[in-house]
Amino acid sequence: MTRPHLVVTYDPKSKERELLMAGLGEVSEVAFLKDLVDARRVEALETAELVFAWNPPRELNVAEYPLMRNLRFMQLVSAGANHVPYALIPAEVVVASNVGAFADPMAEHILAMVLALAKQLLVQHSKLQQGDFDDGRPSRRLRGAVCGILGFGGIGRAAARLLRALGTRIHAVNTSGWSPEPTDFLGTLQDLRPVLEAADIVIVTLPLNRFTKGLIGREELGWMKGSAVLINAARGDIIDEQALYEHLVAHPEFLAGIESWWIEPFSHGEFRINYPFFELPNFLGCPHNSAKVPGMMLEATRRAVANVIRYLRQEPLQGMVRREDYDG
Repeated sequence: MTRPHLVVTYDPKSKERELLMAGLGEVSEVAFLKDLVDARRVEALETAELVFAWNPPRELNVAEYPLMRNLRFMQLVSAGANHVPYALIPAEVVVASNVGAFADPMAEHILAMVLALAKQLLVQHSKLQQGDFDDGRPSRRLRGAVCGILGFGGIGRAAARLLRALGTRIHAVNTSGWSPEPTDFLGTLQDLRPVLEAADIVIVTLPLNRFTKGLIGREELGWMKGSAVLINAARGDIIDEQALYEHLVAHPEFLAGIESWWIEPFSHGEFRINYPFFELPNFLGCPHNSAKVPGMMLEATRRAVANVIRYLRQEPLQGMVRREDYDG
C-alpha cells in the first residue's frame, strides 16, 4: 500500500525532526521543505497529501498553495489557527490546531502576571530603586476573588486549576457552556456581561476568530470593576488597543497584563504598539513567550504527531478547526 506524502513546511530543530521521523516516518513519506530547492520543492508540494506546519503564511508563498492539489489534511504545531490563509486552501482540506499543547507553562505565566500586578511587585521594585520605602501601600488578596476566564479550553482550565488553589472562585465562558473542569459558574459568550461584572480578575484565553475579534472594547471594559485585573494570554485583537489604553489612563486602579500583542513578529514581522502602555504604572507586558520553556516544542511536536496518526487511522481528531469561524 502506498504511503501518503507528508511535507513539513517549517525548519524543526534536530530533536523535533527526529521525533517527526520516528512518529511519522513509518506511516508516511516525510519531506522537510527547508531541505528542498527548486524542482524538488515543487514536487514535494505537488505530491503532498498531509502538511505539518507552524506558521503557513511565512513558510509557503502564495504561489505555492495551488501546487498542493492532493492536500487532504493540515496539522498545525501552534495552538492558534487564526493565522492560516483559509482562502488559499480548498474547503475540503481538514485543518487541525494543536489545542492545549502549551497549556501548562502558559497557565503558570498567567498566574505570575496576576500575582505581579495584584501584589504591585514591579511598582514597588521601582520605588525601592528610587529610595522610596512605600510599606504602607496595600496589596491585594486573591483568596475569595472571582476569576473570570474567557475561553475555557486547555489553557483556561489549566489556569483555573492554579488560581482555584489560591482560593479564587472560577466563572468561565466557552462555546458550549459545558466543561469537565469544575467551576462556580460556566456559560457562553452570551453571559459575557455578568461574568465581567462579577470578576476581580479576567483572563482571556479565547481563540481569535470572527466572533471574538474586538470582543473587549470600551463598553465591555466599562462593565468590569474599576479595580479589576485583566490578563490577555490569547491574541491581541480580541481587545481593542485604544480602548484598553484609555481605560488604564482613566482608571489607575485597573490593572492589565498583555502577553499577546496587536502587532508582533509572528503575525506581522515586527513588534509595535500605538499607545505608550509602558509609561503606565498599572500595566505589565511580556513578549508572548509564556510557552517557551525547555522541552516545550518537543512536547508540542509529539502531540501534533499523535494527531496526524489519529487522522491516518480515521480516529477522532483533536483541535479540528471550524473554518466557518474564520474569515476567508
